[in-house]
Amino acid sequence: MKRAEVRDRLRQLIDDRQPGEMLPSERDLSERFGVSRPTLRAAIDDLARDGLLVRHQGRGTFTNTRKVSQELAPTAASAAFAVPPAEGDWRSRVEQFRVEPAGARLGKRMQLSPSDELLYVQRIRIVDDAPMAIEKIRIPVSVVPGIEPADFESGSLYQLLRIRYEVVVTSAVQTTEPTVTDAAEAQLLDVPLYAPALLFERTTRDARDRIIEYTRSIYRGDRYRITTHLTFDHNSG
Repeated sequence: MKRAEVRDRLRQLIDDRQPGEMLPSERDLSERFGVSRPTLRAAIDDLARDGLLVRHQGRGTFTNTRKVSQELAPTAASAAFAVPPAEGDWRSRVEQFRVEPAGARLGKRMQLSPSDELLYVQRIRIVDDAPMAIEKIRIPVSVVPGIEPADFESGSLYQLLRIRYEVVVTSAVQTTEPTVTDAAEAQLLDVPLYAPALLFERTTRDARDRIIEYTRSIYRGDRYRITTHLTFDHNSG
C-alpha cells in the first residue's frame, strides 16, 4: 500500500471519530493497513501538516479539534455595527488590566497626546473551555471611567460602551495577516512554539469619529477560520 493510500485510509478513520479523539497506536495501524511503520508515520505527518491530526509526545496521535468558524458578511451602510457571533461557547479571562500613558507611537495611531492615559487590557478568549485567542485592548481612559476587569470577561464590549457610556461604535478598520506564536503566546494558547496563528489589528471609531479602541489579537491558526460572503456585480469584469 502506498503512502497516498494510507493517507486516504487515515482520513476515513478521522471521519469516523470525534474531534480530539485518540487514534489507535502506530503498531496497530501499521498491522491493520499492512504497511511499514515509516510509511505510516510519513502519512500521519502529512495529515498533521494539513491540520487533521495532532501528535502529542508520549501520549499518541489525536484527531484535531474542530475549527471555530467566524462568518463575515457585507451589510447595508445603514446597518448597526455588528459582526455575527462566532461558533461555540465564548468567554474571557483577564490577564492584565492597567492604565498607562499612550506614548508617541500609540498616541499617533489613536490620535491622542502621548501623555493621554490608555486603559490596557490583555484577555484570553476561551471557546468550549479551550484558549482560542489573546486580545490586547487599548481604550482611552476618558471614554470608560470606572470600568472594571469583570466588564471584559462576559458580554459584548461594544454593547457595554453603548449602554453604560453612550459610546456608539460605527466603524472599524481591521487587518489580518499570518504569523506564528512566540514563547509567551504559545504558553497562553497551549500550542507549540512557532505554531501558525492569525494576527488581527483593529482600530475602531465611534459616532463622533473618535478612535475609541485599538486591539491587537493573536488567534490560533489550527482552530479559527473566517468565512467571508462575497457579492459579485454581474455588470463588472
